[in-house]
Amino acid sequence: MLILITLFVMGCLLGLTGAGGAGVVIAVLTAAFGVPIHLALGTSLSAMTFTTLSGAVSHFREGNVRVRTGAAVGVFGAAGAFTGAKIAAMIPAADLHWLTGGMLVLSMVLMYLRLYHPESGPFSHVGTAELQSGSRFWLTAAPAGFVVGCLSGTFGIGATPFIQLVLLILFGQPLTIAIGTTMLVILPIAVFGGLGYLLEGNLDFTLFVQVVVGLMTGAYIGAKFTRRIPRPLLKIVMTLIPGVGALILFLE
Repeated sequence: MLILITLFVMGCLLGLTGAGGAGVVIAVLTAAFGVPIHLALGTSLSAMTFTTLSGAVSHFREGNVRVRTGAAVGVFGAAGAFTGAKIAAMIPAADLHWLTGGMLVLSMVLMYLRLYHPESGPFSHVGTAELQSGSRFWLTAAPAGFVVGCLSGTFGIGATPFIQLVLLILFGQPLTIAIGTTMLVILPIAVFGGLGYLLEGNLDFTLFVQVVVGLMTGAYIGAKFTRRIPRPLLKIVMTLIPGVGALILFLE
């Protein structure tokens, strides 16, 4: 029950900011509740299947999803996530703490650039022509999807900033389209990454249900307050969320 309540509160915060929060979930599960990090990674990644589904549907209805691109990158990302889960199983727990924390720091830096330097950072790049078909499309989708999926599967995070960079820079998508398409890309990554962790014995169904229920109910309530808090405060919280997760992992 304590885990469920804690994740509900976290879900409210994540729903408020629109952040995925997988890294913070991992940090809280390991530091506050003593969940082994491999189990926390598998649970957090699997739970993203449900926490991103509603976002993907919403963006699709708003016309913010390139289905072909999202499906292509997502399929190769699924293969990468499954492979990443196998890689994570071979990494000692102590090392995985530091590596996951480092990924969260990098995520925080990318989030900062996106929110505070959108015109000068990497998120400012939009191709002259959006890549949507042809041999170059598949030659780009295959390695890019596999790499971001592998990152997500290995470290149990959504890798949202990395996926968005791929869609912006390599596929030339506008930012709003990249954000929506990212949600679609994450779905197969979460499913097959979770399957990889399940086959490695690193997924607990009771904990999984608690994480999903807590985050989804909290996120639903938190999202209703997004427009009611000052935008500068919202940007600060969005930037700090992955950093807080990294700090918890580093201090544990």
